[in-house]
Amino acid sequence: MPLWRSLRWKIALLVAAACCGIALTVGLLVHYSTYERSMNDGAAKAYTALDTSLAAESGSGTGDVVHNPEEMPADLVRMVREHGSGAMYDESNEYQPRMWAGKRMPGGRLAAISVDMVPDQLSRRALDRHMWKYSLAALAVIVPLSVLAAELPNRRLRRVARTARRIASGDLAARTEVGGRAGDEITEISATVDSMADSLQGRLRSEQRFTADVAHELRTPLMGLVTSAELLPESEATDLVRDRVRVLRTLVEDLLEISRLDAGVERADLRPVALPDMVRDSLARTGLDARLAVAAASDVVETDPRRLDRILANLIVNAHRHGATPVEVTIEDTTVVVRDHGSGFPDSLLAEGPQRFRTGATERGRGHGLGLTVASGQAQVIGASLLFSNAADGGAVATLRLPRTG
Repeated sequence: MPLWRSLRWKIALLVAAACCGIALTVGLLVHYSTYERSMNDGAAKAYTALDTSLAAESGSGTGDVVHNPEEMPADLVRMVREHGSGAMYDESNEYQPRMWAGKRMPGGRLAAISVDMVPDQLSRRALDRHMWKYSLAALAVIVPLSVLAAELPNRRLRRVARTARRIASGDLAARTEVGGRAGDEITEISATVDSMADSLQGRLRSEQRFTADVAHELRTPLMGLVTSAELLPESEATDLVRDRVRVLRTLVEDLLEISRLDAGVERADLRPVALPDMVRDSLARTGLDARLAVAAASDVVETDPRRLDRILANLIVNAHRHGATPVEVTIEDTTVVVRDHGSGFPDSLLAEGPQRFRTGATERGRGHGLGLTVASGQAQVIGASLLFSNAADGGAVATLRLPRTG
């Protein structure tokens, strides 16, 4: 993320802009007030010098009194003739500014004197430099402090965001654990996220209990149906009934298996297994045609053979049922890849993973989404990873990576 998009740096930039605005405002006020005071003091000083010089017996005092209008600034001459007296700041010479004061004497004669304003000018410039220097120094201190001060709420917000992402990915046990005072906005947000997670977790548990209860209650009448179907006389209708009963039995068994996986009570019985032989046996038990290729298989992997057989069978059946032939099974080291040449997995499955009872999204238009859901759950139990993708030249690809032994 770019720095300027971070909340911490936005706060720091806002504080810096506010400090610059305050420093500029105060600096301008001080500059102009100091300038006005300097002009007033300079004018008073020039009038005093003029009065002192005119009151001297010599009539010229220190000899600085000017009577020739041509030697006076034109604006001062006009001001004195109109108002009888006046003072003006002459900075025509930037390095030697002077303050002039003039009076109209009896008989209409003009008298003026100028005083040196260089010390005042140097003082004002020094004051401006100090204001800018200390404003920048204060800014250099305040901005890092504001960044540090903004880090704590920013860190709390990042923790809330991480927790929200974990909840969105399915970890409903995640909680923000963000402390704070009551009434704090971040505390309220974190409490809302935690409350949402509690609600979702409660609803999921209710759904899991309902699924398990329904599947359990269906087992007794289902066994009766299975027995009754076997006693029916052989006919085309009997074959149809037996086929539908087998489908219903498979569905109920899948529901019970998913409920156990959701409850987290399943534990893997790990033992050494010859991976190529295990894959061949699983493929043979499905009774489905598939090309088996052993690229560089590890001789033995430590896994649960029953659960591995369940995963492989579901992947192969899913490839035949929802994909297109040929179905290829490739073994490379501890990885088993099952690929078909159909239309591929839908985008929703690639983005979210298998979802139960999501017809048209999980198993390419048909089914209940239980086969891949069971395979993913069993893969987690044995510590394997099951990834779904689409081949560049078409077809769905399921990649099962088993953990390495030792």
